[in-house]
Amino acid sequence: MDNTRQNKVSRLLLKEAANYFLHNAGEFPGAMVSVSEVRITPDLSEARIFVSIFPQTKRKEIFDLIDVKTKDIRYAIGKEVRHQLRIVPNLIFMMDNSLDYAERINELLEKDKNLHSETPENQEEA
Repeated sequence: MDNTRQNKVSRLLLKEAANYFLHNAGEFPGAMVSVSEVRITPDLSEARIFVSIFPQTKRKEIFDLIDVKTKDIRYAIGKEVRHQLRIVPNLIFMMDNSLDYAERINELLEKDKNLHSETPENQEEA
């Protein structure tokens, strides 16, 4: 169970990481990067930052770029939170696939809906 300090640090890092991607959007050409969640270890030494990248066609390219820039991103976030945190946690970026999962569920529901919307009369004519 997360404690209060973990929750506060997670929210702070989420806000600052989102601000970083917003203000440095030019470093990630042709893509929109959003931060969906931050999970931090109990000792506050590591933070897993879940990012969503749109469009999906550039996902691998942009995620690799984020991976290369992790040290720069940590430094930029550290400058912003230097008065709130003594040590900036190590950042581990993870791909957030929850949108893909939701999209797949919607596709399956639509497919099921279309299968059940056919009436027996329409099936006999075909």
